[in-house]
Amino acid sequence: MPFRIATFLIASIVLGLGAAAIFGWKFGWLGAWLGAVLWLALDAWRAERLLRVLRNNASGLPTRGAGVWGELAERIRKLLREREQQTRQAEERLQEFLAAIQASPNGVILLDEQGRIEWCNQTAAAQFGINAERDLLQHLANLVRDPAFVAYLASWNYSRDVVIDASGHGQAQQRSHPVRLSVQVHPYAGNRRMLLTRDITAVEQAEAMRRDFVANVSHEIRTPLTVLAGFVETLQNLPLDAEERTRYLSLMSQQSHRMETLVNDLLTLSRLEGSAPPSGSQWIRIRALLAQCEDEGRGLSGRLVPQGHRLSFTIEAESEISGAPTELQSAMSNLLTNAIRYTPGGGEVAVTWRRLPDGRGEYAVRDTGPGIAAEHIPRLTERFYRIDRSRSRETGGTGLGLAIVKHIAQRHGAELRIESTVGKGSRFALVFPANRVREARLLAK
Repeated sequence: MPFRIATFLIASIVLGLGAAAIFGWKFGWLGAWLGAVLWLALDAWRAERLLRVLRNNASGLPTRGAGVWGELAERIRKLLREREQQTRQAEERLQEFLAAIQASPNGVILLDEQGRIEWCNQTAAAQFGINAERDLLQHLANLVRDPAFVAYLASWNYSRDVVIDASGHGQAQQRSHPVRLSVQVHPYAGNRRMLLTRDITAVEQAEAMRRDFVANVSHEIRTPLTVLAGFVETLQNLPLDAEERTRYLSLMSQQSHRMETLVNDLLTLSRLEGSAPPSGSQWIRIRALLAQCEDEGRGLSGRLVPQGHRLSFTIEAESEISGAPTELQSAMSNLLTNAIRYTPGGGEVAVTWRRLPDGRGEYAVRDTGPGIAAEHIPRLTERFYRIDRSRSRETGGTGLGLAIVKHIAQRHGAELRIESTVGKGSRFALVFPANRVREARLLAK
């Protein structure tokens, strides 16, 4: 303000003195008035120019000049620059937030007061089979026609979720089981609503597997328990001679051994699922693993059939493999004992180890048993899955061997391959990655 007063006085005095010098002192007051008018006109022009710029988009604000209008323009430009920076930062944060929601494995849909789509991420669009751009401002109830979902959305009672089948294109068709969605609505900002969707297919399948597992375990244990209870009741209530008593006690021992084997296999599965993956720093010689397999295999063969089986063990390349020795031994023994159990007496069971051209190692068990039909092969690693339940129980199988092999293979990065032809036999192979196989080192003397 002092600067404006000073410039105003200076303009009046200068023009007043100029007029007095030219026309005489009696015209000095006229020059002073003319100076004041010119200063006011110039000041009004500068104010008008600033207002005109502000009325447009404020992008053409003049650089800082003298006077109050120059300082005002500079301060406005500074405020606008700060506001633009804040707006840009807010926009960046919004985009980061939307990108985070977009990357979420769960679906998110925002609805306005009328139930129209304001925004949705790609997950929700895929689950509901809608287009995230084309279907904006469309009523969601018109796009998702599931009666349970439509009734839930219209009820305004969102204390619980609703479970529906996904209608997204390509999702249910790519899976053998339909995709199940859990949808939960959360009201916000008045009558706006946010839908959160979650794929619970795996959860429901896991729950079904748990129920089946409990039912299978109960069934597997109930049978030997019933047999044991019957034998105990017989021994308690009937007078038996020594030979009958010995036979009953032998059968009881078989059933108790069967339950013990089942419990041990269940504990093995539980330990495999709950422990950390094996490290790659511990190495064991293949020859040592196959020697133990051979001892177990020949012993089992002699117990099952009097004439035994023709067993052969071949190591094409002296190798070492990294991993957990007990787990590797369990997987290899399971494949061998399965082949022996299901191969008739006198049949051939061949065990081989070789290095593949790409550096991987393959442990394979080939038998001349009855073979396996193609429809059973994909399910062989399921727990308690048996092709012939009576045959499995006769040979002492629990139905968990291949499930254990599959878990051990996964923990070691290996692949379980199954080939079989009905009437000709089967071949089970574990293929280990190259980083877990190396040439056997010479033992120090």
